Order: sequence, then C-alpha cells, then structure tokens
Amino acid sequence: MTIKKMIEEAILDADRKGIKVLSLGLMNQGQELNIYGGLYVSRHPKLKVKVVDGSSLAVAVVLNSIPKGTTQVLLRGKLTKVAYALAFTLCQQGIKVATIHKDDYMKLKNSFNNSETNLIIANNYTQMTWLVGDELTEEEQLKASKGTLFIPYSQFPPRKYRKDCFYHCTPAMLIPSRVENVHSCEDWLPRRVMSAWRIAGIVHSLEGWSEHDCSYTMHNIDKVWCSTLQHGFQPLTVPIKESELCNCFPCFWALVLGFFEQGKRTSGLPSKMTSIAKVK
Repeated sequence: MTIKKMIEEAILDADRKGIKVLSLGLMNQGQELNIYGGLYVSRHPKLKVKVVDGSSLAVAVVLNSIPKGTTQVLLRGKLTKVAYALAFTLCQQGIKVATIHKDDYMKLKNSFNNSETNLIIANNYTQMTWLVGDELTEEEQLKASKGTLFIPYSQFPPRKYRKDCFYHCTPAMLIPSRVENVHSCEDWLPRRVMSAWRIAGIVHSLEGWSEHDCSYTMHNIDKVWCSTLQHGFQPLTVPIKESELCNCFPCFWALVLGFFEQGKRTSGLPSKMTSIAKVK
C-alpha cells in the first residue's frame, strides 16, 4: 500500500469513527503527494471529518517572526503553498519581496495576476531577513551578509548554518502551560514547542470550524493567529545563532520564554523578550 493510500485510509477511518478534525503530519502532505490533502477532499466530498494541513497557521507564525520595521525580505527555497501566501501577504503589507531566480519571480507574479508591484528580482544577497524553504543551498547561505536572519517557512530546518548569522526555528509555538506530558514534538525543536502544522489541527477543533483547511485554500490568517493565541499558544521570538547550537546528536536545548500578560494576547509580539539557554 502506498503512503498516499495509507493517508486516505486513515482519513476514511477517522470519518467512520466520528472524528471531528484530522491534522496531516509533516510528511503526509504536499503538492506532489496529495495536493496538500485536497486530493482526499475532492475524492470524498461527503467527508464529515475536517482535514487540516496547517498552512494558514504556518504562514501566520512566519509573518509574526519577521522583525518590525523590515522593509524588504529575500524569499529563497522551494515555492510551496506557504511561500506563495507569504509573498502575497507581505506585498499587500507594503514589504518588498525579492527573489533571485527569474522563474520564481514569474511563478509568484502570475499567481498574483501580475498586479503586485512590491515583488522584485534582486541582483544581490544583501537583504538582512531571508524567508527560506527546502532547496536552499549552502552556496546561497554563504552569500548572505553577516548578521542575516534566516526564517524557515519549511517543515524541516536548513541543513547548513552560518556561524555569524541568526536562525529562527521552523514554524512552531510554545504550547499552553496547562498542557501536560508533552516533551519534544520534533527532534529539532525545544521541549514543549510544537510545529504550527500540528497546532493548527488542535485550534481548528477547539474553534469548531466547519470547513476544511487544506488543498490550495487558506483560512483567514489573522483569524487563525488570534484564535491560536487565545487558546494559550505563544510565539517564539528569539532567533538562534549557529554558534549557540550543539552540533552533536542528541543534544537538548531550551528556550526561556517570556509570557503574555493575562488578557493582553494580541497578534503582536510578547510583552517580554525571551532568552536562550543551552542544556547539555
């Protein structure tokens, strides 16, 4: 049985059991694999279980990780549903989105119906904030300026690192303090930090949303972000410098995060900054 068929069987089994929401795992979605889960929704239009790929929250997490005052970002890596949504939203916000390769530029421009003027082709790598996905090369990273901030929009972190640059983790959030018996969600994330793609299914269920969040559709990003904060999930706001990482495996490192003041959770950054501690 192929992985595609196994995912379909899992969805149908969940539907038979009365499951309300099924969240696709990191390796269980993609354009080539199943159209971000949309393949199963189109095959089974009477599904009662809601299929969530988590892209809407992943976009929200990345957007809220970009430093305030940023006027231009470099988008580099494989163009995915998340990448297209990021580029479109940032352009709408007046932030210039630069690409290096003309084919990426044309794909993005065509997806915007050729109407977006904040999308540009860059002839250098001087942008201090990079949004990066799969297929980012070591050669490209070596061209970045010292102090560049790399923010992944991919499900898995970049393989190579610059010792004089900063790296945000993949789209993820700190889980509510009331949630117990949770350790590491992924082996590259700190304890009690969960991938946005997984959190999205939880929030979808808690909110009782009645539509699917998969295929090429996107939920209202601001709505998803605010709802996630209201349920106690908190953003990670400190990028990680490569020199602060332990290169051996396994290693454990933790983030000491500031908490939102009660009743003041908004779509902005936490009221207190965070710091990093490494545990060996």
